[in-house]
Amino acid sequence: MSEIQRFDVGARLSEMAVHNGTIHLAGQVPGDARQDMTGQTTQVLAAIDALLARAGSDKSKILMAQIFIADMAEFAAMNAVWDAWVVPGQTPPRATVQARLGKPEWKVEIVITAAL
Repeated sequence: MSEIQRFDVGARLSEMAVHNGTIHLAGQVPGDARQDMTGQTTQVLAAIDALLARAGSDKSKILMAQIFIADMAEFAAMNAVWDAWVVPGQTPPRATVQARLGKPEWKVEIVITAAL
């Protein structure tokens, strides 16, 4: 039986868990929610990069992305940042939905599953 590694364990959630060569990230949200969709998406993707690096992986190994945005009117702005960030030829399967997020000032939350 393989061990589960958890990172940044809190009372409610862990930021990341690694098991059997797969990395599961908690939903990543912006640290500075005063920014627009471009700024918030940039922050979230930087947080994803940092967590994947801590696990020994990177964005080229993303298996699935789930993106939640507060307002589909900002879909194009989020996509512009995403398209500049993903690795050409390594774009992962992805779902994007409009959702009411945990805080009203959040515009985007992204959940990632990746390989080591």
